[in-house]
This record gives sequence, C-alpha cells and structure tokens, in this order.
Amino acid sequence: VQLQASGGGWVQPGGSLRLSCAASGRTFSPSAMGWFRQVTGKEREFVAAIIWSMGTTSYADSVKGRFTISRDRYGSTAYLQMNNLKPEDTAVYFCATRGGSRMITSMMSAQNSYYYWGQGTLVTVSS
Repeated sequence: VQLQASGGGWVQPGGSLRLSCAASGRTFSPSAMGWFRQVTGKEREFVAAIIWSMGTTSYADSVKGRFTISRDRYGSTAYLQMNNLKPEDTAVYFCATRGGSRMITSMMSAQNSYYYWGQGTLVTVSS
C-alpha cells in the first residue's frame, strides 16, 4: 500500500489549504485514515482522523473548528480542509491509513493504530 499526500504549500495566516491523501494498492480498502504533523525537533502529533465506513471523525483540540477531514466514501482518498491557518500550524503533514477491521474510535489518535504512512507534505503559514 502506498500513500500519496499532496496539497501542502505556503499560505498567509488566516488562509486555507486542502490536503489530499490517496491510498493505492491492489484490493486495498481503508478502514480509517489519519493526519499527523511534525515540526522539526518535536514529536509527531495527531491532527485528525476518520473512520471510513461510518464517517466518524476525531480532531486534536488545537484544530477543532478550523480543520475538517473527509473522505471519498467509495474510493481511497481522504482530505484535510484547513481554514484560518495559524503560524503554529506550520509543519510537515503526514497521512496514515490501515485496512482490515474497523478502528475503535478511542484509538483514532494513536499512531500505532495505522499501518501505512505517506511521505509528508510541508505546510508553511507565515506572513
């Protein structure tokens, strides 16, 4: 399974970006997909996740009300719409996914819940 993240770039504070993450692999069907981010020198942190079948979502407190995760229900692409971006949102954003059984909602923010990871896309928020 391969993940291709795209949509990163530079934006001014208050601006918006939309990240995409496409999973590919023979017969692969995601059961969940998550977005994480990492700043150089810091640990990678959870941003948002979605359970594929139910559309259940989970967000980090720092992005609630500003970011929205969605998915192509019958495909294998997830999106992260990021609005009202702040300088502290600057990071490399990684998408991650898993197949198999449905994820337990309490585990959506756990990195070890995901089996496959993308290469990351850089988001820079500055004036």
